[in-house]
Amino acid sequence: MDFGFIFSSAAGELFSPTTAAYALATLGLAVHFGYAGLLNFGQAGFMAVGAYGFAISTLTFHVPFFVGLLIAVVCSSIFALLLGIPTLRLRADYLAIVTIAAAEIVRYIVTTNQLTAVTGSANGLAAFEGDFYAMNPFPPGTYIGMNNRDFFIRVVAWAVVAVFCTLVWLLMRSPWGRVLKGIREDENAVRSLGKNVYAYKMQALIIGGALGALAGMIFTIPRGAVQPANYGTELTFFLYTCLLLGGLGTVLGPVVGAMIFWVVLSLTQGILYGLIESGTITWLNTVQAGQLRYILVGVALMLLMIFRPQGVLGNKKELAFA
Repeated sequence: MDFGFIFSSAAGELFSPTTAAYALATLGLAVHFGYAGLLNFGQAGFMAVGAYGFAISTLTFHVPFFVGLLIAVVCSSIFALLLGIPTLRLRADYLAIVTIAAAEIVRYIVTTNQLTAVTGSANGLAAFEGDFYAMNPFPPGTYIGMNNRDFFIRVVAWAVVAVFCTLVWLLMRSPWGRVLKGIREDENAVRSLGKNVYAYKMQALIIGGALGALAGMIFTIPRGAVQPANYGTELTFFLYTCLLLGGLGTVLGPVVGAMIFWVVLSLTQGILYGLIESGTITWLNTVQAGQLRYILVGVALMLLMIFRPQGVLGNKKELAFA
């Protein structure tokens, strides 16, 4: 078993575009749940709306890259409004029910055969990333073991994560952020001070959803294709795993949680596959090993909740509202 290859592969996941996408989407969940107390179980839906909004606008309407990006963010904002208007005045569990259902509705809509010409149905859409890579300033060559395209997407992805982590940090230190955290703790007390709780919740839902839409684009561009199977309900639960790993009411927690999540997944997969190929494990095949790694991550998460429920970067005060 080649441990050098296994550990180098796991280390590569630390700064992969997929990890960056998970970090950004989890940051959106941190705005929703960690800071505002909004129980959103449909972040995968926001990612799908962003990815399809960009892909469809690029392929069908041939808009430039930045116009497609703007369309993706606008579509996610409209999606947040449609979810928030009927639910944000109600209890948090209603938002959870509506968001998880809405995410599945989005996924089923894009797989409808009647929309194949626009959404690609179950096969998805491809070849929409050309304008993005056309902006690549790095000439052909090798950069830290990567070609110029891979290096470019990693630089852009993590630059976007850094920018929005900074913006969220500044927002949460502002009067707006303090009101949002007050709503998380006791929205009736905030309402008694004359604050429009509904408006603040809606703003938080839109901001977190926009981060999810951007994450959907980052998740999609390196693959060169957007497919509905990638935006199932399990994606949202993976994001919550990252959030819990890093810490609920933190800015860097989502980033650290996403890194830990993907490194652990890569390590467990590499070790299990190596044990199977070497004949040490004969009662598993590679397909079963792929499922077992998620079980192992789940066990690790349960242990974390027992021994450090606030997450790696969180503190126990942030658990008071949960």
